[in-house]
Amino acid sequence: MKHANISIFVPHKGCPNNCSFCNQKAISGQTVPATEQDVITAVNTAISHKCDPKNTEIAFFGGSFTAIEREQMLSLLTAAKCLLDKYGFVGIRVSTRPDFIDDEVLSVLKKYGVTSIELGAQSMDDEVLSLNRRGHTAEDVRKSSVLIKKYGFSLGLQMMTGLYGSDSQKDLYTAREIINLHPDTVRIYPTVVLKNTYLGELFESGQYLPPNAEETAPFAARLLTEFENEGIRVIKLGLHSSETVERDMIAGAYHPAFRELCEGYIFLGKIEEKLKNKDKNREYTVFVSEKSLSKAKGLNKRNEKALKNQGYYCKIKGKEFLDEFEIEVEEAL
Repeated sequence: MKHANISIFVPHKGCPNNCSFCNQKAISGQTVPATEQDVITAVNTAISHKCDPKNTEIAFFGGSFTAIEREQMLSLLTAAKCLLDKYGFVGIRVSTRPDFIDDEVLSVLKKYGVTSIELGAQSMDDEVLSLNRRGHTAEDVRKSSVLIKKYGFSLGLQMMTGLYGSDSQKDLYTAREIINLHPDTVRIYPTVVLKNTYLGELFESGQYLPPNAEETAPFAARLLTEFENEGIRVIKLGLHSSETVERDMIAGAYHPAFRELCEGYIFLGKIEEKLKNKDKNREYTVFVSEKSLSKAKGLNKRNEKALKNQGYYCKIKGKEFLDEFEIEVEEAL
């Protein structure tokens, strides 16, 4: 069954920096600090909706969990641990900064049943980190990642593309440095510029022009492929869709179905590879797994249109017993 999270947001609480891209109200939809009761309510709601505890984590997202006031952190962990023991959840997941991880913190997290720790690396280029006011270095990411794995936690790393001062080469460098740290999971967040942020000011002044979703998708598809070829699961690709994000975004790579957009590019590349030695100006039937059919066609059937522009007249159809990215091509009779 598909893994699930019961998400409790800790908006901006504990963050010592105001990063260039950050507007937690728009991203999480809330600004009020999470409480013990929020944890209880979120879990009880999930249980009432028949979630499977054996495939679910209680997850603290949004802020820098290990940087919040210790009393509040322990209160949230205590509530989560009680519910973990009561219902048999997989564990507890927390998201935090690379510079708020040490032996003492990890010992506390281990005691309260935390199993997964995600670090907001964002970039592995120190100049990009500085320009975007992150307040930590790439070396902080490396040291914390090694320590987290030493304690036996599942390691997740988050990266962003298209940040101020970055480019595709620097973003590719970040991805490969993350691969070298052997995380279990990765989240890729192409930059979305929100109102009331430093990036918003830079954009409005003309100093920063981030790529949009269409420009970003082929590169993000390449990153997705590189991570998955290394056995690293990409558990999120693109900022989650919400009314507040759509209301407050002013530029950048936002798309409500960004992962599907990227996977469409992956399929297009694979189909092109299958067709490269075949005659043009002929009709072909491209078979893919039935569950992958919409991805293979691309949003609004854009892949069939792209192939037609190259001289290949293709109909993409579903077929039983094919693997997710398996492709078969037959010349139409």
